[in-house]
Amino acid sequence: MQIISASYVKSSAVYTQCPPADKAEYAFIGRSNVGKSSLINMLCNKKALAKTSAAPGKTQLINHFIINDIAKSGAKAKAGKSWYLVDLPGYGYAKVSQKQRKSWTSMIEDYILKRPNLGNLFVLIDSRHEPQKIDLEFINQLGEWQVPFAIVFTKADKNKPGATINNVQKFIATLQENWADLPPYFVTSAIKGDGREEVLDFINDMNKEFESVKGEEH
Repeated sequence: MQIISASYVKSSAVYTQCPPADKAEYAFIGRSNVGKSSLINMLCNKKALAKTSAAPGKTQLINHFIINDIAKSGAKAKAGKSWYLVDLPGYGYAKVSQKQRKSWTSMIEDYILKRPNLGNLFVLIDSRHEPQKIDLEFINQLGEWQVPFAIVFTKADKNKPGATINNVQKFIATLQENWADLPPYFVTSAIKGDGREEVLDFINDMNKEFESVKGEEH
């Protein structure tokens, strides 16, 4: 897949304010300061698409971006698709009030559970650290909700390669204690572009499934 354009659509305080659910949609979420905005900008090859900040908890709304792509088959380009990429508020540490944090939690849960065209939730995990309880709890909650998701390990360039591999393997091993079938996962670097092609290929495959189901309904 080759992205030809990516642009901001709107920000919503509740899922009912989101754009019409007429396109496949993929949302990104993770702990504050996990590198979510940098990853989104890398995937879309547009540096200022998602706003990055040194202050954790900067994303406070459901942010929709519309992506237009061209699917490539060999040397030929096929007709592309339009889909939504969604930047969700982070979970975990943020310098906000308890009331604001509860509001975020409610907003995120409603969106994840009630947005009908959400094809996949990408859960971002900082590869610099060993498995964190808050990430594991969030992933286990998704399992209980039966929400389709994939894991994206970020900041692979910030560690020595051996340390990154070790942390990823520890996280996967911890998941295997409770999960019979592991979710898809990717190791990425927003600086080097590692994992970009793999994540976009995964989205492209899901776009095909979305179009297939949509065609059957009509």
